[in-house]
Amino acid sequence: MNRWLLHPLAKPVVWLLLGLPAASLVWAALYGGLGPNPAEALIRSLGDWTLRGLCLTLAITPLRQLTGWSGLARFRRNVGVATFVYATLHWSAYAWLDMEWALDALLKDIGKRPFILVGTAAWLALLPLAATSFNAAVRWLGGRAWRDLHKLTYVIGPVALLHFWWMRAGKNNLLEPAIYALVIGGLLAARRWRA
Repeated sequence: MNRWLLHPLAKPVVWLLLGLPAASLVWAALYGGLGPNPAEALIRSLGDWTLRGLCLTLAITPLRQLTGWSGLARFRRNVGVATFVYATLHWSAYAWLDMEWALDALLKDIGKRPFILVGTAAWLALLPLAATSFNAAVRWLGGRAWRDLHKLTYVIGPVALLHFWWMRAGKNNLLEPAIYALVIGGLLAARRWRA
């Protein structure tokens, strides 16, 4: 497995896989596959893929430690950047399709609805991680400071989960948030146990 993970074509394949959900959403949007409320379907789907990306990002280190597949470490930044892209598309779709980019209405809505405030906070916390996701940033910050900054992921995961939980609680649909809570809780517990 390590041989495949270290193959030069592995990263393009991973990027292709990370881009498939976005491509399928674009296809669905163009050809009427988003159902009767396309704006809501798009916003929700992008949020779902953001949460899945966070879970995948959090899973890479425990999976690497469990399996001995050291090559997995190569993909942590790729998955993190893709997660940030999905989060940005999710937040932008909300700001555009729900709020029509009206800044005053947007700020009012963020202040009025806690789940949107928490989701916005999670997205803002991803910004410095995405901004420092390239090698020059690692050199500029120094390895230790860069690693410390990127530990924000362990805070962002639960905050994003809270956003999702509150959003689904309004519709009395807590099964999916409970599953994500188990996954994120387990991944954080594995990290803590290993530390």
